[in-house]
Amino acid sequence: MRIAVTGSIATDHLMTFPGRFADQLVADQLHTVSLSFLVDNLDVRRGGVGANIAFGMGQLGTQPILVGAAGFDFDEYRAWLDRHGVDTESVRISETLHTARFVCTTDADHNQIGSFYTGAMSEARLIELKTVADRVGGLDLVLIGADDPEGMLRHTEECRSRGIPFAADFSQQIARMDGDEIRVLLDGATYLFSNEYEKGLIETKTGWTDAEILAKVGHRVTTLGSRGVRIERVGEDPIEVGCPEEERKAEPTGVGDAFRAGFLSGLAWGVSLERAAQVGCMLATLVIETVGTQEYRLRRAHFMERFVKAYGDEAGEEVQAHLG
Repeated sequence: MRIAVTGSIATDHLMTFPGRFADQLVADQLHTVSLSFLVDNLDVRRGGVGANIAFGMGQLGTQPILVGAAGFDFDEYRAWLDRHGVDTESVRISETLHTARFVCTTDADHNQIGSFYTGAMSEARLIELKTVADRVGGLDLVLIGADDPEGMLRHTEECRSRGIPFAADFSQQIARMDGDEIRVLLDGATYLFSNEYEKGLIETKTGWTDAEILAKVGHRVTTLGSRGVRIERVGEDPIEVGCPEEERKAEPTGVGDAFRAGFLSGLAWGVSLERAAQVGCMLATLVIETVGTQEYRLRRAHFMERFVKAYGDEAGEEVQAHLG
C-alpha cells in the first residue's frame, strides 16, 4: 500500500530564559516594548507534522512518501529522513526561502514567547499529486496534514477529482480555518483524524452534528489523550483502544503525529482497524517518553515486548509478522 503524507516540514529552535518575562515588562510602556533575553541554551529539533508522521512510518518499515515544501537548507534534514526509511523525492525545494521554523523562548514560569516562520511551506500549494503518483506507480491513500492552507485545499480537491482515497487531518490549522474550508476538506474523506477538542471545534465551525460528519467520512478517528483512541463508522459499534503503560512521561509534543504514523502503518500492512490503532498507541507511547518528536528509537524487540504486554499474544504475533 503506497501512502503519501502531505504536511509541514519544519525545525524548532527552542531556548530557555532563566528569569521571568513578567519581571522585564513595564506596565505603562507595553505599547513600545523593546526587549532581548540572554538565554541559557538552544535546542534545535526536527519537526513539522508531515515529517514527523513520515519518520514514524519509516521506523516501522512502511516506506512513506513525504510530500511538502522545504527550503534550500533542507539537505541535512533530508539525509536524516532518508536514513530512516522516508521517500523524500517528492519534497519541493524552494530556491529562495528557508524551511519553516518555530522559534520559541520559555521562561522560568514556563511562559513562552514564540514565532512561526512559514517560509518554504507556502510553496506546498504548487505541488501536484499526479506527479507524485506517476513517479511511484500510483497512490492508495493520501494523508492531508496541517500545511499551507491553500496547499491542503488543492491536495483535497485533486484527490477527489482523481479518485484517490484521502485522510483529513487539520491539526493546528483548524484554528485559522473557517467552516466553509473545513467542510470542503473533510467531505468524502476515508478517514478524519482529530483529538477531542478539535472534534468539538470541527462541529462548531461547520455547524454539522457528529452524526452528520460521520455520514460524510468513512471513519472518524478521535484520539483521547491518555485514554487512547476511538474509531467510529456509520452503522458499526465504535472501536476503542487504550494506551500501553508508560515507563515515564517526558514531553507530549508529537504524540498525535506518532499515533497517525502507527495507524497508517497498520493500514499499509492490511491489519484490522483495531490492530492499526494499537500500533499507533504503542508508537505514541514511545514519543511521550522522549523529548523531541523524532528523537525516539524503535527497538523492535522492546517494541514487541511492550506491545504484547498491552494487547496480548495474538495481537503481537500479527504485528510481528509485519514488523520483522
